Amino acid sequence: MGSRSAPGASSPKLAWSGEVLAVQPRIRLTRSYDQRQHSYLGYCLRVKGKAAGPPGEFTVGIGKATQEKFAFRAGDGVSGQAEPVADPRLDSADYYKTSGLVLVRRATVEPGEPPPRLGVPPSLEEYRARGHRRLDARTYAASCRTCIWGCRMAVDMIVDQWKPGQRRYRTETFCYGPKSCRIYKAGPTRKVPGRRGMSWEEEDWVDDDATAHREPDE
Repeated sequence: MGSRSAPGASSPKLAWSGEVLAVQPRIRLTRSYDQRQHSYLGYCLRVKGKAAGPPGEFTVGIGKATQEKFAFRAGDGVSGQAEPVADPRLDSADYYKTSGLVLVRRATVEPGEPPPRLGVPPSLEEYRARGHRRLDARTYAASCRTCIWGCRMAVDMIVDQWKPGQRRYRTETFCYGPKSCRIYKAGPTRKVPGRRGMSWEEEDWVDDDATAHREPDE
């Protein structure tokens, strides 16, 4: 990735191109002890190609309207320009402020039998309505990095609500897919740090409650 600019400065845009490996929602999760809030930033394209440095994989953030316009899916050839994200702790993408997008070619091979599901992802409103379950990070890395139902979120944790400047950061992985998915693994429960050394554990009932309105195959 290219060098970072000073805080508040705009980085020069760089040209990138490659094949889309995945399109997933780009969501930031803010935690404050047992409370959580989602910020729906758009979508994240996982691309195999070239940006800064040697060829490889990288992620590009795009907006909701851009995805609606192009309907990107795995297998598409894409090029554009973007900036390195200003604060990687707050974004799951490597690059953002994307412009000059060109759909170089449309995927010609139909996706195989899921999982993973590789078609055009649903709207952000549908993701919000479906709710998610925690997803084991190793399972995500091995099997779900290309699935439209997988999501790797940047997590911003407010340790002390009376001192909002005290924050910690990490990434967490989630699944919005059918509860009957044969490769799904929840992984260990997650603990959220609180004031004065306290912590809150997000137990299984949180996921059960968030997806209780869906049938197993939905």
